[in-house]
Parts: sequence; structure tokens; C-alpha cells
Amino acid sequence: MWNNYQALNLLSKILLTLVAITALYAISLRLIKPPLFPIKEVNIQIVNGLETEDKELQNITREQIEHLARNEIKGNFISVDLTEVREAFIKLPWVRDAKVNREWPHGLNVTLEEHQALAYWGSHALVNIYGEVFRVTVDRDLPIFTGPKEASAQEVAQQYRRFSQILAPLQQSIAEINLTPRYAWRIQLNTGTILELGRNEIEERLTRYVLVYNHSIARLNQQEPLAYVDLRYPNGFAIRMPEIIKHVPHKSGLRRET
Repeated sequence: MWNNYQALNLLSKILLTLVAITALYAISLRLIKPPLFPIKEVNIQIVNGLETEDKELQNITREQIEHLARNEIKGNFISVDLTEVREAFIKLPWVRDAKVNREWPHGLNVTLEEHQALAYWGSHALVNIYGEVFRVTVDRDLPIFTGPKEASAQEVAQQYRRFSQILAPLQQSIAEINLTPRYAWRIQLNTGTILELGRNEIEERLTRYVLVYNHSIARLNQQEPLAYVDLRYPNGFAIRMPEIIKHVPHKSGLRRET
């Protein structure tokens, strides 16, 4: 063998290759371990839907981000697991989505999309502008959505927008919207009036209410808003007037239904 120059040449090449691989492996281990290439900054960018915006965080605090960076970002610029970092940010209560990428030589860019609260979902959660239910503790003046299941929130959110557009000429807004288990719709206005829409032709019924409101419904009572309007009739409405204020003499509890 020692006289076989071709075999010796092949053996030397194999040994050199093994040495090179071992050296590269050792260097790579050194590079991925601190203190080389430490992550020195985490850059936060906020987006609103699909549009990137340079604005301040509305619901996520800098303290939350700093705490997450200290405890959840592990390794250095090369070894950090971007998927784990993204998942850590998504666990923040107000974060709807997050994207994370590296910025050479020692930074991470984090793009956050915050939930934008549209309404309460019952008494235990919120609905964002996409109709998604999320859970945080908040005290805000928002409408209330209820439905047979959380998956209904998207449909309720869509109808809320449509109903709000229809009611806009009256300058009336929705305080509460309910989708029953039988898929009938009921809304309560900011005036306190309850509108019964039923299951069919709901937008047409609400449109008819708006069209005749100033000409007929509003004239039925000049002091208090109506208590209840049933819009499920094909050729009219069933209306319940509010109870007259009790301190008015001889009119306490007076009620009229049509």
C-alpha cells in the first residue's frame, strides 16, 4: 500500500477533509454560543391589518416586551430560534400576530399586530375587527355581541357593520346585538330601544324601520325612546311604548301596545 501513490493520495485527501469538517464543526459550535454575536436590540414595528404604520403600542406595554426579551429570547444572533420567539410574542394577550426576523449583526426585528377591539363577546371576552374572539381584561365603552357559539362572532361582526351603516341616517348606534340559537337577530340601540329582526330579510326590515322612523315611529312618543319594535311583520311594526315616568301624577305604569 505504501508504494501505491494513488491510494496514499486518496487517503491524504480523506484525512484533510475530515480535519476540515472537524475544524468547521468546532468553529460553528463556538459561533453559536454566547458571547459571540449577542442579540443587543429588539426592534418593534406595529402594523394595523395589512398596512405597516409607525405608531405607538396601544395595549402592549414596553415592560411586557422587555420582560419577554429577557426571559424568552435565548441564544445569540445565529442560534436564536425565531419560531420560539414568535410564539412567545403571540402569547401576549393583545397580540393578534407576530413576525420575527434577524437584522445583522446583532438585532431582531419584530412586527406586531395588536388586536383592535370591536365589541365584547358576552361578559367574558372581546371580539376584534376580524370577528375573532380573544380574552383580555378591559374596561371600555363597547357594544356587546352574543351568539350561540364563539364561531358565530365573525358573522355577528359582519352584520354589526351592515346594521350600523343602515342606522347611520338616524344617528342611532347599536349597544347590543344578539344572534339566538335559532339564528334570529335582535339589536338594542344606544337609545334603549330593542329591535326584533327575526331570521329572514333582516336588512330589509331594518331599512324599512329607518325609512319610516322620522315620519311615523318618532312621532309616537316625543319624550322617551320606544321600548320595543317588532319588525317581523310583513306590512307594519308592533311597537311597545316605554313606561311613563312614575313621578308623573295618575300616569304611573301606563303602557300601550300596538
